[in-house]
Amino acid sequence: MKYLLLLSALFFPLAVHAETATVAQNLDLTHHAIGYLSVFITVMAYIAAMSEEVTELRKSKPMVLGSALVWFAICIYYALHGQAKVAAQAFESNLLAYIELLLFILVSMTYLNTMEERNVFNALKVYLLSKKFTYRQLFWITGGLAFLLSTVINGLTIGLLMGAIALAVGKKRPEFVALACVNIVVATNAGGTFSPLGGISTLFVWQQNILEFTQFFALAVPCLVNFLLPAAVMHFWIPKETPEAIQEKVELKRGSKRIMFLFVVTLLITVSADVLLELPPAAGMMTGLGLLQFFNYYLSKTAHIRKSDFAHVYRFYNLEVPNANNTRTFDVFKNVGNIDWDTLLFFYGAMMIIGAVGFVGYLEGLAQFLFGQINPTSANIMIGLSSAFVDNGTLMFAVLHMHPDIPPGQWLLLTLTLGVGGSLLAIGSAPGVGMLGNIKGYYTFTCHLRWMPIILLSYFVSIAVHFWINARYF
Repeated sequence: MKYLLLLSALFFPLAVHAETATVAQNLDLTHHAIGYLSVFITVMAYIAAMSEEVTELRKSKPMVLGSALVWFAICIYYALHGQAKVAAQAFESNLLAYIELLLFILVSMTYLNTMEERNVFNALKVYLLSKKFTYRQLFWITGGLAFLLSTVINGLTIGLLMGAIALAVGKKRPEFVALACVNIVVATNAGGTFSPLGGISTLFVWQQNILEFTQFFALAVPCLVNFLLPAAVMHFWIPKETPEAIQEKVELKRGSKRIMFLFVVTLLITVSADVLLELPPAAGMMTGLGLLQFFNYYLSKTAHIRKSDFAHVYRFYNLEVPNANNTRTFDVFKNVGNIDWDTLLFFYGAMMIIGAVGFVGYLEGLAQFLFGQINPTSANIMIGLSSAFVDNGTLMFAVLHMHPDIPPGQWLLLTLTLGVGGSLLAIGSAPGVGMLGNIKGYYTFTCHLRWMPIILLSYFVSIAVHFWINARYF
């Protein structure tokens, strides 16, 4: 180890001093080669991640490697100054924050994958397509469902589901598909903003105990305004006719309704454990995963009964014998493996690299500028606008590392702006990016950009509504 540290000193010549620091505190690296290197690696990692569509390099890869390089550089420097433990503890602190996020999203995505495997989402899609709704009715139904469901389900899933419905019913009217997808993006981002269970940036604030769970509902009206204003304008460009109904039947697989019930129970346990016991949200979600695993065990032990023992009963009453595929149990661990690991690893790299930049000291200086030299309201609005280009979870995590001394109303404002700011561009949020890839030719960056002015107007109107109805929080 001694020779390794000496070798490392060759690459970081400014790290060697005559005296070795002995005080266990953060060293100022903001004007040091290590600090400059950290910023350079961070910028390059983000450029590589945002160029995913061009390079076909998964966005998680540059972020994970970049975070590793930054932390190793910092830890080597601290080790040379006898403070290896200080850097290691800082790394562990950021890792703990990520693990809590990982466990929460892991369980949520597992439930969603299980419901998808049980045909829950397909049944919803076929039900909407089988009804003789007009294009305008479908426009509001898909937007309204996206707004409501995104309060408890991640935005990417909702965006892809509602986008698939819009595409299936509107293939002959491309203008309907484009407008419906823009509406779905706005609705999904707005709905996930006033619930810690639906949005990443909101979840971060809740996990850090900055705001109580119920306080986020103060944003319900501003978020509703943010969704309704652009939708009301786009409504007049939606075709008036009724598309041809699609006649298709999807049978829910065994246990699907009980799995939905278990998901609701899991969310109730998570919220109750946080409010009453002050346990982190991950504790309640992992309890729900245990319930799902035991229910899977129950289904596996009783699956044969449905097909063999009761087959004659179904025939006696002239009922259709359950299909073998519907009696087959599901694999919890397969559903865990099918979650979006690229996104989860991207968040690992983003959180760790932002934590490293904050540990170096840059975020403290940025906080003094944003929340000191200019007023917090302007700072939060500008940060929200930047979420149209940079992931809102990363931005929120960066602000949390700045530790700004602002009232609850400003934290709610930041949550609002970061949540709905991603709707300004198609690439500003997960549902937008997801539909750009899945609904090519109908929903495009340009068609979303065409409606950016009215979305921007709703952004500022929702902020004004927040100041009006939530004045008590400032």
